[in-house]
Amino acid sequence: MNIKILALSGAALATLAAPVYAQAPKAAPVSALVAQVDIPYQTFTLKNGLRVIVHTDRKAPVVAVSVWYDVGAKHEPKGKTGFAHLFEHLMFNGSENAPDDFFEPLKTVGATDYNGTTNLDRTNYFETVPTAALDRALFLESDRMGYLLGAVTQAKLDEQRGVVQNEKRQNDNQPYGLARYKITEGLYPSDHPYGHDTIGSMADLDAASLQTVKDWFTGHYGPNNAVLVLAGDIDLATARPLVEKYFGAIKPGPKSVARPAPIPTLSAPKSEAITDRVAAVMVTRNWAVPGVNDPDASALDVVSGVLGGLDSSRLDNALVKQEKLAVQVGTYNQSGAQAGTFGIRAIVRPGVDPALVGRRIDEIVADFLKNGPTQDEVTRVVTTSSAGTIRGLESVGGFGGKAVALAQGALFSNDPGFYKKELQRLAAQTPATVKAAADKWLSRPAYALTVNQGPRGAYAEAVVPPATPVAAAPETPVKGTRGPLPAVGAIAGLSFPKVERVRLSNGIELVFARRDAVPVTQIALSFDAGVAADVPGKLGTQNLTLAMMDEGVAGLDSIKLAEARERLGMDVGGGSSADRTGLSMSVPSANLTPALDLFAKIARTPAFPDSELARVKNQQLAGIAQELTSPNGLVGRVLPPLLYGPQHPYAKAQGGGDPQAVAALTRADLIAFQQAWLRPDKAKIFVVSDRPLAEIRAALDGAFGDWRATGPAGTKAVATPPRPAAPRIVLVDRPDSPQSLIVGAFPNGLVGTEDLLPVGTANDALGGSFLSRINMDLRERRHWSYGARGGFQQSEFAAPYVLSAPVQADKTGPSLASARDDVLAYLGKEPMTRVEFDRAVTGGINALPGSFETSGAVLGAMQSNDLYKRPDDYYATIAQRYRGLTLPQLNTAIQGAIDPSRAFWIVVGDASKVRGQLDTLGLPVEVVPASAVAGGATPPAAARSGE
Repeated sequence: MNIKILALSGAALATLAAPVYAQAPKAAPVSALVAQVDIPYQTFTLKNGLRVIVHTDRKAPVVAVSVWYDVGAKHEPKGKTGFAHLFEHLMFNGSENAPDDFFEPLKTVGATDYNGTTNLDRTNYFETVPTAALDRALFLESDRMGYLLGAVTQAKLDEQRGVVQNEKRQNDNQPYGLARYKITEGLYPSDHPYGHDTIGSMADLDAASLQTVKDWFTGHYGPNNAVLVLAGDIDLATARPLVEKYFGAIKPGPKSVARPAPIPTLSAPKSEAITDRVAAVMVTRNWAVPGVNDPDASALDVVSGVLGGLDSSRLDNALVKQEKLAVQVGTYNQSGAQAGTFGIRAIVRPGVDPALVGRRIDEIVADFLKNGPTQDEVTRVVTTSSAGTIRGLESVGGFGGKAVALAQGALFSNDPGFYKKELQRLAAQTPATVKAAADKWLSRPAYALTVNQGPRGAYAEAVVPPATPVAAAPETPVKGTRGPLPAVGAIAGLSFPKVERVRLSNGIELVFARRDAVPVTQIALSFDAGVAADVPGKLGTQNLTLAMMDEGVAGLDSIKLAEARERLGMDVGGGSSADRTGLSMSVPSANLTPALDLFAKIARTPAFPDSELARVKNQQLAGIAQELTSPNGLVGRVLPPLLYGPQHPYAKAQGGGDPQAVAALTRADLIAFQQAWLRPDKAKIFVVSDRPLAEIRAALDGAFGDWRATGPAGTKAVATPPRPAAPRIVLVDRPDSPQSLIVGAFPNGLVGTEDLLPVGTANDALGGSFLSRINMDLRERRHWSYGARGGFQQSEFAAPYVLSAPVQADKTGPSLASARDDVLAYLGKEPMTRVEFDRAVTGGINALPGSFETSGAVLGAMQSNDLYKRPDDYYATIAQRYRGLTLPQLNTAIQGAIDPSRAFWIVVGDASKVRGQLDTLGLPVEVVPASAVAGGATPPAAARSGE
């Protein structure tokens, strides 16, 4: 590499210190990475047919409990779409022997990663609990498997039906949110098992009766239809008697029978279009393809990676980087148990003919079918995929840990070890096998859907059934006979890894913790910059600078750099919080040395090539335009200047920035920002690795130890933000919204470096957990929302309280009033109770081991502790601090941290539907068109005070 080329590419770069790099060693072979993935397991089956899989992992005193049922949306008959998912929700509303909300007894014992999901093929329920609480988790799972129906009432059905319908609205309310329905309809006949989406239709959900829901349970939820995985601090000798004790008496039921699901082939190419209020046109190509058990599934994964799944993919290189026809493109191969979908998505660059983008997609696919991939492309896909699998298997449970891999293999392929076969099958792919699979499946006619800009069509709303009348005779749930919940023994405390601090040769501080659960090294290069450092009058400079960091270094353009990363299985990212700007990398430790070589070049000597700048700038501008069509994106742009005052440094956090300013940015602007802020005297390096500190320090010294700061450093002054003078409502008009997003902001005088444990713990009962009052009110009691929450947005110099509630449009006003009443009651006549206090404190202590199971969680904690000036052993000692809290202390703390008289509210919704509702709340309402938010929503000066 000729570093001098970089130094001579412009006078503005003359001050950059260009390190001299040795030739980087080669990446570890893919076979070595695949060989590292291993999940030893043992199995047994109860007499009632329940299959049990046990995996021992002693790294933390926790056990993942994962129950997978062979029932999903594909089992739903016509007229009952959405039943599998609706029933998943009902399974959390209590059972005969545990009649309260399922989350209550789990939170108290410190469960983490507890949830449930439904897809076309299966429904699963999972939680990770401290080892001492395993009996309780097994009791709860077995009770809802065998003793549920007596607890299912009409009131609970009405409640969860409303929650599910709001989940559907929330997804449908996103840009391009209706495209998935059209793609399913375009690929599959309506009577095909995969011919409808999991969420179902509003009409079918409306029609669900109590009897049909109960029939669904008796027809599908027997133990012989399930797989139970226990992974973590457990072994077979311990697991077998526990499972026998809790599940053994449950009688088997009917066995789910998978209907034939042949892969449909369109008789001819089919094109359709819909309109949506989106920032740019989306062009798609879609095919029905085989499921995970077909030998071609792994080959199609490689096809997806080569065409659009890698940073250096063919579609991205051609359409985005070279021809600049699209601002984003990607592919996916979604494999179900019996069938799947292969899709290509391209977001068209504004001003470009969508038909041209569609033709180029077809031409690139045709070229791939003609010539196939190269060996290097195949290797890069396999390496990237294998590295991702290694990272994901550090967790024992949750949405994607080891329990998931074992359960899915058992249920879909009758082999818990199928994950290994998949990896081996992936590693065995060759250009010839990949081309053959592509020829077989992608040469067939495609379904092409285009999403054009325009008003949405009429939305199929629910006919919400009335709530169960209060005066009606109450339903009497069946009383259980299994006895009380099992007691919980002494729960082991958190063993947080030792954090060590040393310095590199140039003085950069290295903060290190060793974790050897997976052979991966994670590095965060953190700079004292953040949103507060963005350039006044040029908001978006920092975002564009970060986006350009890996668009080329000396000797490697953006494509070659991406290819080099992919050969190593290396992830590189960048981002910023209010106070810090960071670059991060994660890589299998076997490839650490060459990965650090690349990472150092990206961090120290990015080329910022003009040849890439216009394209990346257009992508950022497209992202800003997308923010103006997204509920969360609009809030993200409106909230900061209202919350902090338009001149405060934290008010710069307005999405992707000011579009006019971004459009005018030059290469010199980016270089100036990098030299002022992303420099060694503002840097700290945080590392979690399976390698020892001495090795990590030596490697980092080689990459960064001679990095010297030159020129003046950037400075920032962050003062206490002013507070709004009076409450009000800012209504951002977003037409055709089936939901409204409500955000309440409560400024205060807190700063992040204070001890916020008391207010954070007090908030657990107000908005900080599933069982919080705000969520239980808007979701469970009124079923107007899929979920509502509130919390302190902690940064170094501020910690305002912000609550968020997406609600159905026709309940916008009542929802805001109810959330406001919840806050007022909590701060006044109905403060935190002893039950809520015990749940928050005990649950917080008991959840610690599961909360820091992964290296990523440890890495995040190390950075937070450093930013908020807490000791490195903060989490190792936090249990003692929890135990020192008192109920009066927490009530006093949160009463002083939330002042409703200073609150303001943002509502993103259809003004024609919700303005009248908001006018009844006694607050002034200011309507702002979504299009007016582009430059940042600045509140009228009269609405703010300087206190």
